Amino acid sequence: MKLVYMGTPDFAVPTLETLINSKHEVVAVVTQPDKPKGRGKEVQYTPVKKVALKYNIPVYQPVKVRDSEFVSLLRELNADAIIVAAFGQILSKEIIDMPPYGCINVHASLLPKYRGAAPIQWCVINGEKETGITAMHMDTGIDTGDMLKKVIVPIDEKETGSSLHDKLSVLGGPIILETLDELEKGTIIPEKQDDSQSCNAKMLSKTMGKIDWNLSAVVIERLIRGLNSWPSAFTSYKGKTLKIWEADVLPHQSATPGEILEQTKDSLLVATGDGVLAIKEVQLEGKKRMKIDAFLRGNSVENGTILGMEG
Repeated sequence: MKLVYMGTPDFAVPTLETLINSKHEVVAVVTQPDKPKGRGKEVQYTPVKKVALKYNIPVYQPVKVRDSEFVSLLRELNADAIIVAAFGQILSKEIIDMPPYGCINVHASLLPKYRGAAPIQWCVINGEKETGITAMHMDTGIDTGDMLKKVIVPIDEKETGSSLHDKLSVLGGPIILETLDELEKGTIIPEKQDDSQSCNAKMLSKTMGKIDWNLSAVVIERLIRGLNSWPSAFTSYKGKTLKIWEADVLPHQSATPGEILEQTKDSLLVATGDGVLAIKEVQLEGKKRMKIDAFLRGNSVENGTILGMEG
């Protein structure tokens, strides 16, 4: 098939590389406009653009994919299918209806439950036991189209948003190849989604990482893993932001939520609304990530201190 590929971040790279190295022809790549990043504000190519240029594939970066000029260009490419993976813009019905085999989205969860921008992280935060990849025919809704194929992935006990992202990203290519083959043969059976089973996996924000110590240790520990590596879970310690990267859950002790109870060789024990959080790895504002033993050697930490107190 002749394919147009739409994607932007690291998650979309393995699927693109798989398609490039398949029997199909990627005639063009569409990605978000380049943006300035870092302290120097240097303009950086998107990860997908870098791969496309490596293989000498034409790249298009419309500010608005719905613009009539770009829609006309897309029509001239005459693709058999458009493959979409974490592109970052909503396609118009005109584009969705354009290719004979449709627009096929690589969605990073088992639909219909987690629709939206951040299904990987919310699966971890909400304590799901499994997730996966869903290949789906796109329609004008947000992740509401007919499901074509799925692959299931168990979520490990210590899974982070980052580790699950990497696991799922490499599965997009194989499932898309299977989907395209079955579409060509006419053997695939689309499955309607049950809207009553869905929830909104809303976009992540930095503020959602602020730890509420009144919550249970189980809930806080899942938040820490789900927001690793971005935007990260955090609290305040002596007026500075303290990011928490790793923790375990221990049985309950009666104390004020957020109170530092004890320091061990490899943990800082903190009371929560239900249970104790054994903090293993932290990052104090302006410092590097470090295991808790290194943090305790460099900082005078007193039992009874309440984390999350401002000032």
